[in-house]
Amino acid sequence: MAVALYPGSFDPLTYGHLDIIKRASSVFNHILLGIITNPNKTPFFSLEERKKIIKDVIDNIGLSNKVTVDSFDGLMVNYAREKNIKVVIRGLRAVSDFEYELALSMMNKTLYNELETVFLMTASEYSFISSNLVKEVFKYGGDISNYVHPIVFNEMLKKIR
Repeated sequence: MAVALYPGSFDPLTYGHLDIIKRASSVFNHILLGIITNPNKTPFFSLEERKKIIKDVIDNIGLSNKVTVDSFDGLMVNYAREKNIKVVIRGLRAVSDFEYELALSMMNKTLYNELETVFLMTASEYSFISSNLVKEVFKYGGDISNYVHPIVFNEMLKKIR
């Protein structure tokens, strides 16, 4: 198969994200990890910090030949069309994600008919992890080392020192 786009804010990148990346990279020739900039959110990491951290993690786990990190703003379908990408990967943690993701994929299909969505269920041990939850636990001093790669964890610690 060709290149697949895996979009998200990845703020921060979690083991759930990495699970999807690893599994998708075994199915597709290449993964374009597209970091979405959302002006309605205040990120923990800046866009440039996220790019660097994610590239470092991808290199550390030996997938730099299969995964490219980029960023975009605006509609994901416009970015996918611009990059001539026909497949988008969406991770599902639980049944509750499916309804939103289904509606999103249907909207994307009406906006870019050639785009197909592939849903990957995250491994059960990561099914409850979200970036927002990780940030909240971290904010209140909880141990998040089991939910993020050590590179991510160390970068998060640097932000509060």
